[in-house]
Amino acid sequence: MSRIVPRDQALADARRILDHARARRDALPLRQAAERAAVGSERTADEIELHLRRLHRAARTQQQPVAPAAAAA
Repeated sequence: MSRIVPRDQALADARRILDHARARRDALPLRQAAERAAVGSERTADEIELHLRRLHRAARTQQQPVAPAAAAA
């Protein structure tokens, strides 16, 4: 039997599932993630791994806290 789920509940369930999937994806080592992404892709695992490393490096640079002295200037 099917049951009708309220929209808010359906959205919350979808968000929970996506968050769980993202957490699993982000927990993978970069090489393993690249190998999985390469399946069925025109790109090689090496190309994807290089791109992932660049993205991670860029994200780390953007997350660097601003030093108090620099913030005061």
